[in-house]
Amino acid sequence: MVEKPYRSLVKAISWRITGTLDTIFVSFLVTGRFKAAVSIGLIELCTKILLYYLHERVWNRISFGRVKGQEDYSI
Repeated sequence: MVEKPYRSLVKAISWRITGTLDTIFVSFLVTGRFKAAVSIGLIELCTKILLYYLHERVWNRISFGRVKGQEDYSI
């Protein structure tokens, strides 16, 4: 089974929302400034969505670790 590109994009976005909230939280703890934390989080959000999407598409072309599924029944 092969994933469609839009599935990789949706997965990338959902994962990055989680990661970005974490980055904003950590940035706020380090800087103590909410505006700086949000700025760091937004920059990180954009760059990492792109990197994750490209990473997924490359791995989708690699057969390493994949097995072909068996048919349940055939005549």
